[in-house]
Amino acid sequence: MNTIKSFSGQITVRLLLLSLLFAFGLFAVGCGGSGSNTGAEGQKEKLVLADVSWDSVKVHNRIVGFILQHGYGYPEPQYTFGETLPLLQGMSKGDIDITMEIWKDNYEEPWNEAVSSGAVLDLGQNFPDAPQGWYVPTYMIKGDPERGIKAVAPDLKSVSDLPRYWHLFKDAEVPTKGRFHTSPPGWAVTQTNATKFKTYGLDKTFNLFSTGSDTALATSMLTAYEKGQPWVGYYWEPTWVMGLLDMTMLEEPEYNAEVYNDPNNIGCAFPAAQVLKGVHSSLKDRAPEVVELVSKYQTTLAENNDFLGYMQENDTEADEAAIYFLKKYPERWKSWVTEEAAQKVEQALKEVK
Repeated sequence: MNTIKSFSGQITVRLLLLSLLFAFGLFAVGCGGSGSNTGAEGQKEKLVLADVSWDSVKVHNRIVGFILQHGYGYPEPQYTFGETLPLLQGMSKGDIDITMEIWKDNYEEPWNEAVSSGAVLDLGQNFPDAPQGWYVPTYMIKGDPERGIKAVAPDLKSVSDLPRYWHLFKDAEVPTKGRFHTSPPGWAVTQTNATKFKTYGLDKTFNLFSTGSDTALATSMLTAYEKGQPWVGYYWEPTWVMGLLDMTMLEEPEYNAEVYNDPNNIGCAFPAAQVLKGVHSSLKDRAPEVVELVSKYQTTLAENNDFLGYMQENDTEADEAAIYFLKKYPERWKSWVTEEAAQKVEQALKEVK
């Protein structure tokens, strides 16, 4: 899903730097040094964070980066771009110091191997379990007086209610059925959606419609929403579109692992995804304050949707969204840092225009 940017040159340079730092570390220890993460001139080392293509990771990285730089005196971090698995492998080797989003369900085996080997420290969740499911605009159920939209499906609460409302979602290409927007071809969840669709008997009243890409799926939702029209389909959180729109997830039978793992009969809710943080284990000795910060770092789903929506609505980059978060949610990030660091970060934020 992501495009890998070549960073072999960066890794070569990084390994050279690590070799030099290691050599200096041995010299420092031999001279009675403490093994701290400061360089020859008392400067702290530049840390490397794993950057991937989706925006939430980039924002979390830059929130951490701003705090490290202005609160703890680290140089501005290096953000190394790539796909999740190569970056995880890089963290296992020590080329990457911090990763702020590992969607464990997608990389469970390599993540568990990295942690069990002792190379990586699992520092818990970034935000509470990320939901995924089938959504409709909330105005279909509750209306929207400000926009003059009446509730056309006030009793639409669960997937089992969809058949009696199929006509509201009429498929322009097959008007005898409703249109259900599913995920793009090639995604594992697309087959899951297709199986759920048949298990719930929705194939009798709805057509599965693939928009072809993540962008097209979000656009179909946004377009319908702006027009106040019905829409039903698969999506997940946190995302910018969920930050901008008021959507309601339809109820399903409670998640059951045995039912969900039946490839022919998936008749229950999706499991919530675990989104974890991790650091290379050497940071525990090299930079214990960094490990403490990342360990305490936790956000909410609403906050993630908020800053992602802010990025989209204002056409901003991740560093601007990080400043937006830090200014809007001071009580959140102050709980992660020391009082001294908090004062320094606050002062730095005042200087940001």
